[in-house]
This record gives sequence, C-alpha cells and structure tokens, in this order.
Amino acid sequence: MKSILWFAAGIAAGFVVAHQINRTEPGREFFAQVDAKARAFGQAIAEGYHERDAELRAAESAN
Repeated sequence: MKSILWFAAGIAAGFVVAHQINRTEPGREFFAQVDAKARAFGQAIAEGYHERDAELRAAESAN
C-alpha cells in the first residue's frame, strides 16, 4: 500500500513539474516537439497496422 502511495505522489509531482515547465517558452517548445514525435510514432504504428491488415485480408481472399 505504501508503494502505491509513493507511486501516486510521484505522478502528481511529475504533473506539477511539467505544468511549471510548460509555462516557459522553451518548455512549450519542448512539449510541442515531444507531442509531434509521439503523434508521428502513433501514426507510423497505425499505418503499419493497416498495411499488414490489408495484406492479411488480401491473402485470405486469395485462398
């Protein structure tokens, strides 16, 4: 139970620190870059998933 409390406290502290950093111009630029990279990564994963799904469906249709 103590571990969960420390875990929650760490998450809360992280949010507070991130909020403080986001108040500065360099902080906003940093978080914008992180957001752009995360979105690009997610989009690449989704595209790969859809390509593979299409390949499997085409192979299934051929049989």
